Amino acid sequence: METTISTLKSPLQNLSGSQMPSQESGAELDGTLPPLSPNLALASKPELVPGAGRIEHLGATVTADGVNFAVYSESATAIWVCLFNELDEEIERFELDVHQDNIRAALIANIGPGARYGLRADGPYEPDQGFFFDPNKLLVDPYARILDRVFVRSPKLRLERDEAVDTAPLVPKAIVPGASNEPAVPRKKAPSLYYELNVRGFTMRHPSVQGPLRGTIAALTTKWVVDHFKHIGVDTIQLMPTAAWIDEGHLPALGLTNAWGYNPVAYFAVDPRLAPRGPQELRVMTDTYRTANISVILDVVYNHTGEGDQQGPILSMMGLDPQTYYRFVEVDGKKHLVNDTGTGNTLRCDHPAVQRLVIDSLRYYVEECGVSGFRFDLATVLGRDPGFNPEAEMLRKIKQDPVLSKCILVAEPWDPGPGGYAVGQFGKEFAEHNDTYRDEIRGFWKGESHALGALAGKVSGSAEIFDVAGRKPSHGVNMLAVHDGFTLRDLVSYHDKHNEANGEENRDGHSHNLSWNCGVEGETDDAGIIAARKRDVRAMLATLFFSRGVPLIQQGDEMYRTQHGNNNAYAQDNEITWVDWDNVDGDLVNYVAALNHFRRDHVAIHHDHFLTGHDKNGVRDVVWMHPDGREMNEGDWNDSSASVLGQHLRHKDDEVVIWYNRKIEPVVAHIPDGEWAVGIQSDTNADVPFSGATVTLPPRSVVVLVRPAAG
Repeated sequence: METTISTLKSPLQNLSGSQMPSQESGAELDGTLPPLSPNLALASKPELVPGAGRIEHLGATVTADGVNFAVYSESATAIWVCLFNELDEEIERFELDVHQDNIRAALIANIGPGARYGLRADGPYEPDQGFFFDPNKLLVDPYARILDRVFVRSPKLRLERDEAVDTAPLVPKAIVPGASNEPAVPRKKAPSLYYELNVRGFTMRHPSVQGPLRGTIAALTTKWVVDHFKHIGVDTIQLMPTAAWIDEGHLPALGLTNAWGYNPVAYFAVDPRLAPRGPQELRVMTDTYRTANISVILDVVYNHTGEGDQQGPILSMMGLDPQTYYRFVEVDGKKHLVNDTGTGNTLRCDHPAVQRLVIDSLRYYVEECGVSGFRFDLATVLGRDPGFNPEAEMLRKIKQDPVLSKCILVAEPWDPGPGGYAVGQFGKEFAEHNDTYRDEIRGFWKGESHALGALAGKVSGSAEIFDVAGRKPSHGVNMLAVHDGFTLRDLVSYHDKHNEANGEENRDGHSHNLSWNCGVEGETDDAGIIAARKRDVRAMLATLFFSRGVPLIQQGDEMYRTQHGNNNAYAQDNEITWVDWDNVDGDLVNYVAALNHFRRDHVAIHHDHFLTGHDKNGVRDVVWMHPDGREMNEGDWNDSSASVLGQHLRHKDDEVVIWYNRKIEPVVAHIPDGEWAVGIQSDTNADVPFSGATVTLPPRSVVVLVRPAAG
């Protein structure tokens, strides 16, 4: 039986007018999550146990005799661990007295879980040579699991060494973690629909989330939120960065804050804004979603940190050992931070200590927090050599790790550095974001010339990129819109970006968006233009779901969300990026659910092999059709103005015909012999009449024909 939109009832149907409960009890409300342990009252004075420090485990490790602290640094001459009380006062300072294999360690007795601490390091202060040691700057342990507060910028955190300024009051304190969770088992189910989600933006205005929970990971466990994902058929949630981050240097003066999290400082620690009660909130969320048969993967940023360039704040690794953790280049006798990421610094992923940091933190999120995989931001930095090397040791270690190799691994396969565009080069262990899909599909529906061939290549799985070394269409992640760009609604509502709210005079963000506005720039009351925009959005979504490869949608695109033309809303932790749940387009939500159900019901559409058109046992997997009824020929493919394409798909007993019509008028298309019916169509308000061996395709639409069920 064909899935129709009318058979699907969204939990958000008529949301703006419904009487939704003020809360839906979830794991975050039932007492499952304990508050962070307070700093333990010290029964006796903390003491260094001379020579007892161990180097096997970095960070703070609770033992039967106290807490072991271990830190990697090749350049420091001394490192201290500093203990703080509940009033944020430094009460003790101990030098790490064991020094072996570039690791400094110490065992401190009479403390345990809940103790607050920071690090200080001494060594050369030679900025022109890439050394910035200053024991007056408190540093966050790179292996810190929990922080007591968020990072906040201050001029006092900058590079200058000043004995009169102690930065301890300005820096979050790490909290010694308690007992470990039962190790989670990675859920390596092949994704069929990714959903990119910003925790704060998704939950800040959700009507079923109570005020204190809004903007947190715990909010994602409420029943109405989970039911929404189950309704549309999401099986893989991709959380935008959760690691503790800091605002970019220019934002405070503009009254803005980082909304996305792509500026991390502490890789192990979930940002306190997202998990105010600690990493257990993430584990409860992943357990809840695993029960709902949904994987959770994290967007991770192992390409740079928020310490920025040589004018940036000293917060952690820059003060512990900058030349181990970051890439430098020497020019005229001076060492400069490499800026392959466009953010001021680049992580040195070819160094064993950095590789250990990356692997250890990834495994922590899998085993302790229960995530099922990762999307690697600017993933080519992982293989920087100095160009991109797909056989780089960092990538090899991830692929071969006994835990991580069982996880979902997704690469954003580009960065601004040398050789930084590497789509298709990450091997069969990784899926990859496919920006060529985004651009070619947008170009087709915008009306670019010579677009039919590109359309056919993209909906067939981008074989020119991925059909190598045993890879499949599912190695490509297809998207129409993601966080760094227009929302899908804005894509058809704005010809140009409108980023004035970012305070950079609209200079930031992409300028080549392949967008259009259907006649008026921005919001309008014109019913005809509104209808045209929704029609185009539906056609593009149908194209996405009926393409080989795995579709990804960003938060709110299934609800017709707008950012009012801002295509770089990284600094808009406000109504611009918060999903407007009061004005959800419930019909569009149901339509997306229907598309996904239809895709799953038809193996001819979702089968994970590249289309060839070759005859196999008397059946061709695809025949490309001209609306006149003939198979497409070379002249048809080269017709610069061609705007209609048919795709006749067969796999075993499943047979469908998909028509793409970007014209602004109806098109009569000839169909294969036999009886056909409309399985699903993008313009649900239009008629799709049959007449003999033809069907009339509505303007700007996608129509899928199926063989009627027997009987």
